[in-house]
Amino acid sequence: MTESEELRQLAAETRHFIGASHDKVWALKAVVQAHDVVLGIFPATEGLGLHVIKGDAILQQIADSGTHVDYSHTAIALHTREQAVTLQRLLN
Repeated sequence: MTESEELRQLAAETRHFIGASHDKVWALKAVVQAHDVVLGIFPATEGLGLHVIKGDAILQQIADSGTHVDYSHTAIALHTREQAVTLQRLLN
């Protein structure tokens, strides 16, 4: 499974969880709170666009140190990068 396929699968699970909830806002917040890193995925001209909604610090730590850090992650499917940025601002 490629990274893109994994992210699409995670986003599908997230969409199902939120869709099955009576309180969609609570479900969205629960997903974000349950994970260290949350990626917004959206269609881009070159495949899959990504925006970090939550977890910048963890990803920066990994990039800076070059070491492996255990963290939980998920993805949320959105229509545009602007939606991902807005969601990041609202949830952080």
